[in-house]
Amino acid sequence: MRKLSLDALAREHLERAATATSGRSATTIHGGHEHVLRQTLLALTAGTSLAEHENPGEATLQVLHGRVRLTSGDTSWEGRDGDLILIPPARHSLEALENAAVLLTVARAE
Repeated sequence: MRKLSLDALAREHLERAATATSGRSATTIHGGHEHVLRQTLLALTAGTSLAEHENPGEATLQVLHGRVRLTSGDTSWEGRDGDLILIPPARHSLEALENAAVLLTVARAE
């Protein structure tokens, strides 16, 4: 069994994102390509985005810190601390409206 502090990881990766030229930092917390379930912590500085991409499977986005906007087609959802966004099974993008850390959980279809 392993215990992690998502708050501590979010702080650490927000600091890394602040110094990265890309404005973001990420780490896989659980899983990987060999597992069905994968959880990744992403930190993005304000104004940074992840360009539109495919949904790799059933997925949720939990906002740990800050504000983000998830956009899919003509629809968008804003999330802030404590919000959980169900990611649609379609192409989508993510933008940090302010410095943000999120937990992406994906259950990959087999």
